[in-house]
Amino acid sequence: MVKRGVMAGFPIMLGYFPIALTYGVLANQSGMTTVELTLMSVLVFAGAAQFLAVGMVAAGTGMGEIIIATFVLNFRHFVMSLSFVNRLKNIALRAKLPLTLGLTDETFTVSALYRKEAKEDYGAYFYTALILTAYVSWVGGSFAGGILGDIMPPRLSESMGVALYAMFIGLLVPSVKKHYRIAFIAIAAMAVNYVCQSFGMNQGWAIVIGTVAGGFSGIWILRGEEEEQ
Repeated sequence: MVKRGVMAGFPIMLGYFPIALTYGVLANQSGMTTVELTLMSVLVFAGAAQFLAVGMVAAGTGMGEIIIATFVLNFRHFVMSLSFVNRLKNIALRAKLPLTLGLTDETFTVSALYRKEAKEDYGAYFYTALILTAYVSWVGGSFAGGILGDIMPPRLSESMGVALYAMFIGLLVPSVKKHYRIAFIAIAAMAVNYVCQSFGMNQGWAIVIGTVAGGFSGIWILRGEEEEQ
């Protein structure tokens, strides 16, 4: 079961390492030490939230705004955890609850493809190995990026800043292709963020308010699309 779990998590590991490496370089560039940026990966383990936090740290945003913004961005993890726990009915609750701490969009999706393992003996070992493979790759890549950030030429490390925007665009485009009205949610969030900053609001709070406003706008924007379907 452990071997099968590692093999199932191997594709995630290949995808995580270069992204984590980029995160480590950008976090180092923003002023975080290698220990700090690695601990963030150890304790948070959420790529989008960590990239957002690094960007806010670089902008001098306060701790309160960073915590709230990342909480809002990661709220979907509650939904994923409930679905994950409910799906693995044959595995003891004491084994499932710790596993929810390692859920990401990728580990959740891959675990959903391996449902039969939950019904087999020692099924918990399979999902543990899958998640730990991804986790070790992310933490290791973050540490390596922090080390590289210290020795990499400044011009090269600064050029990696585009990765932050590329990652969020990469997350947005597939959703827009599936439901075009999601683009209007992104536009609404950007507009609210712009208006807030135009009135002199702190960038961190503007991001928080824009994120929340964009999320709530989806209630009305996507309602019509569901009715059409």
